[in-house]
Amino acid sequence: MPILLFLLDTSASMNQRTYLGTTYLDVAKGAVEVFMKLRARDPASRGDRYMLVTFDDPPYGVKAGWKENHATFMCELKNLQASGLTTLGHALRTAFDLLNLNRLVSGIDNYGQGRNPFFLEPSVIITITDGNKLTHSSGVPDELHLPLNSPLAGSELTKEPFRWDQRLFALVLRLPGAATPDNEQLGSVPTDESAITQMCEVTGGRSYCVRTQRMLNQCLESLVQKVQSGVVINFEKTGPDPPLVGEDNSVESSRPVSSFNPQPWHSCHKLIYVRPNPKTGVPVGHWPIPESFWPDQNSPTLPPRSAHPMVRFSCVDCEPMVIDKLPFDKYELEPSPLTQYVLERKSPHMCWQVFVSSSGKQNDLGQPFGYLKASTTLTCVNLFVMPYNYPVLLPLLDDLFKVHKLKPNLKWRQAFEMYLKTMPPYYLLPLKKALRMMGAPNLIADTMDCGLSYSVISYLKKLSQQAKIESDRLIVSVGKKAPQETGIKVKNHSSSLSLAHRRDFKQLLQGITGEGPLRLVDINFKEFAGFQIALLNKDVKPQAYRNAYDIPRRNLLDQLTRMRSNLLRTSQKLIRGQDEDYLHSIPVAQMGNYQEYLKMMPSPLREIDPDQPKRLHTFGNPFKQDKKGMMIDEADEFVAGPQNKKRGNSNDSNSGATMKRRRSMSPLLRRPQTPPGNTNHVVVGKSPVGVQGQQNLIKPVPQHKGKIICTVCGIDCTLQLMIVHVIMDGNNATVPESNGDGVLGPELGEMWPAEMDPAAGNPSSLTLEEKAGTIFIAPLDGSQAELRTRVIKEVRKPGRSEYELAILSLLQQVKGPLNVQRYFIQHAIKEAVRFKKRVLIQQLELVLAELEEKHAASSQLPNNHGR
Repeated sequence: MPILLFLLDTSASMNQRTYLGTTYLDVAKGAVEVFMKLRARDPASRGDRYMLVTFDDPPYGVKAGWKENHATFMCELKNLQASGLTTLGHALRTAFDLLNLNRLVSGIDNYGQGRNPFFLEPSVIITITDGNKLTHSSGVPDELHLPLNSPLAGSELTKEPFRWDQRLFALVLRLPGAATPDNEQLGSVPTDESAITQMCEVTGGRSYCVRTQRMLNQCLESLVQKVQSGVVINFEKTGPDPPLVGEDNSVESSRPVSSFNPQPWHSCHKLIYVRPNPKTGVPVGHWPIPESFWPDQNSPTLPPRSAHPMVRFSCVDCEPMVIDKLPFDKYELEPSPLTQYVLERKSPHMCWQVFVSSSGKQNDLGQPFGYLKASTTLTCVNLFVMPYNYPVLLPLLDDLFKVHKLKPNLKWRQAFEMYLKTMPPYYLLPLKKALRMMGAPNLIADTMDCGLSYSVISYLKKLSQQAKIESDRLIVSVGKKAPQETGIKVKNHSSSLSLAHRRDFKQLLQGITGEGPLRLVDINFKEFAGFQIALLNKDVKPQAYRNAYDIPRRNLLDQLTRMRSNLLRTSQKLIRGQDEDYLHSIPVAQMGNYQEYLKMMPSPLREIDPDQPKRLHTFGNPFKQDKKGMMIDEADEFVAGPQNKKRGNSNDSNSGATMKRRRSMSPLLRRPQTPPGNTNHVVVGKSPVGVQGQQNLIKPVPQHKGKIICTVCGIDCTLQLMIVHVIMDGNNATVPESNGDGVLGPELGEMWPAEMDPAAGNPSSLTLEEKAGTIFIAPLDGSQAELRTRVIKEVRKPGRSEYELAILSLLQQVKGPLNVQRYFIQHAIKEAVRFKKRVLIQQLELVLAELEEKHAASSQLPNNHGR
C-alpha cells in the first residue's frame, strides 16, 4: 500500500511570495489536489494512504497521519496557515520518524536477519517549498542538516533517517509574480540548486525547479509515475571491466579496456521494482539480501546498517543456474546507465554475479547470492536473488533428487553440513521452507538458531512494544493545536497613572462624553497602564451574544434587533446566549454525518422495562423497521400474513391465555378499535350488556366476586381499569400505550364501559370518586406528604421480602379519613404496577379489601341515637 506524504512549507515566506496574485501556499495546496486527481486515475491508487506534515514543531506539524481519513486530510489541507521559520531539516526528520514508527511496530526491517525486498512500505515524500534560505532560531544555515538525536527508539539501528523504500521529491516553487511570455519549450524540468536537492538524490529521488505553471503540471504528472513499489539499492562494480562485444557478439580483445576511468554504469543508485502478487496484491518472495556482517551470538548489540544495501556485481560472464522446483526471486531494475550498458551487450544468456561485502565468515567480498541478467527480449535487466552461495548449493540439491533419490549418503551429508556452516544462519528458515516445497523436509535440524544473541532478541521485542506505545501517543496527538500565547503585554513608558486611577476621572469622563468641558491638555489617550492586546484565536467560534467584536459592522443593527427580542421575549423562539443563525449554519460537508453526532451524545440510561424491544433510530428513513425485533398483532397476521394459514379453535378455553398479544411496528397495520363488548377483561359474576353474544369467544376465569381478572395475564386488573376509566372520562381520549402487565393499551382497542362497573348491575353515571373513593385529594400536610414519599421510595426498592414489610408498616401509620388511607394504598399500587411487582400488588389489594370491609362493617352498625 503506497504511502504518499506531503511535506508543505508553512513558513512566513510562503505567504509573502505570490504568483499572479495567489500566495505560494495556495499554489502548493492546489498542486496537492491536482496530484491526487491524477493519481486517482490509476486503479492501484485504491490502497493509497495520504499524510500531511508541516514545518510546525512536532507533534503539531503532523496534520494527518496513520488513522486520519481522506476527509480529515482535505480539511487540514484547506486550513493550513503560513507563519514561522523555514525549519526544513526538523520537518524532514519528523516526516521520516512518522513513517519509521510503524516499521518498528511491524518489524519489516528485519534487523540482523537479512533484507527482504518483499517486506516493504513504499513511501513517497513530496516536499513543496519556495527555495528561500533555511532559517531557524539559531541563524541561517547554508546546508540542510537533519537532527541526529531522534526521539524515536531504535533509530540507532540505521545510519540514515530514511529507509530503502522511502524516496524524497521536492517541488521548489520559483514562480514569478507577474505573467511572462509563454515561449518555453517542453522538455525535462531541471533540478533545483537549493540545499534540498542533495537530500533528494541520496534517497533515490530528485528535485524540480518550477518556474511556470506548465512546468508545475509537468512535474505533477512525473511524480505520479514515480509512485512505484520497490526498494533502492546501490550497485557498485567490482573487478575489471568486461571485454567489449562486437555487433556479432564476438569478443573484441584488441580494443583496450580501461578499468581506471570511472564510467556512469560503474555506480548506480536506483530502484528495483517489487511487483505485488496479482491475486493477493501483496509482494511475495523467498530469499533475503544478505547483511554486510556475520551474525555473532556473543555480541550484545547489532551494528548499524546503511539504509541502502551496497550490492557489488562482477563483470565476469557466467551461465545462469537454476534447478527444478527451487524457488527464486526476480526483480526488474529501474532504467539507469547500468541497465543501458547491459542491454547494449546483447548477451541475454549470460549473467553477472552479485555480492555483499563482509556477508560471509571471512571479511572479504563474500559469496554470490544472485546475478544480474538481461531479459530474453533485451527490454530490461533483472536481478535474480537465489540462496546464499548458490553455485555450491544447487549442484548438491540436483544430486539429491537425481542421483541419490532423496536418500543421501555420508559424503553428501558432509558436503551439505559444510555448506550450512558457510551460510549465514538467517538463511536457514527460508532454506527449510524451500526444501519442504521441493519434497525434502528433514534435511535441516530444528535445533539450529538464527545466530542472534539473547540480548539482541530481547531488545528487538522491547523495541516493538515501545514503538506501539509511541505510535498510540502520536495518533492521539495528531490534530492537536499548538498552544497559543494569551496576549501581548504593552509596556507603559509613562510614569503617570492611567485615566481610571486619576481623581478627576469623572470630570474627564464628562468631558469626553460631551457633558462637560473637555481638557485635552490633561489627557494622554495613548497611555494605558496594564493594557494587554489579545491574540486572535481562529479556533474559537464567533459568539455574537457575548462579544460585540465578533459581529461584522454591517450586521450590528440586525444583531441588536435579535438581542432586544431575546431580552424582551417578544418572539416565540427564545435563544439564550447563542446566536440564532448559528444553530442552522452547518457546513455542507457535515450535513448527514449522523454517526459523528451520535458519538458526541451521552450514553442513554437503561430502559425501565428491559423486555421491551429497542427502537432503532430512523434517521434518513422514518419508516425503518427492525425485522428481527418486529412484533405482529394477531389481527395483523390475518391482514398481512398468508390467507391459507389455519387459525386455532376459538372455542378453546385456554386460547385466550396462551395466545400472546403483540404490537405492530407499522402504523398502517394497527388493529381498528373493537366494540366495547369485545374485551379480554371481564367481570366475574356479572353478565355485561353486549357480551352475551360473544360468550363463545371469551370465557371468564373464576375468581372471587368484585374482582376484574385479565384472561391474558391472569391477575387482578381492577385498579388499572379504574385508572383507565378516569382518564377516558376526564380527557375523552384513548389510553396511552404501555408494555406493563395487566395495563390496557390502544393496540387492544378496548374501553371500559359504564355497564361493566363492578359496583353496579346497571348502567351508572357514578364517578370514580363515588365508587372507589377519592384519588385526587387536597394537598397533604408536611407529615403526610413525607410519609407518602417514604412509601413510594420503598415501593421502588429492588427485592421482595424486607421492603414489603416496611411498606405495610408505613401504611399503618397513615392517619385520617377513609379516602386518605385509600389514596395511600392506591397510590402505592399504582407505583407497584409501574415496576411489575405482582406479589406486592396482591398484598396491597388485600389490605385495601380489608380496609373496605372494615369501613362497610362500621357503616352497617345500627344507629340507636335516633331512638
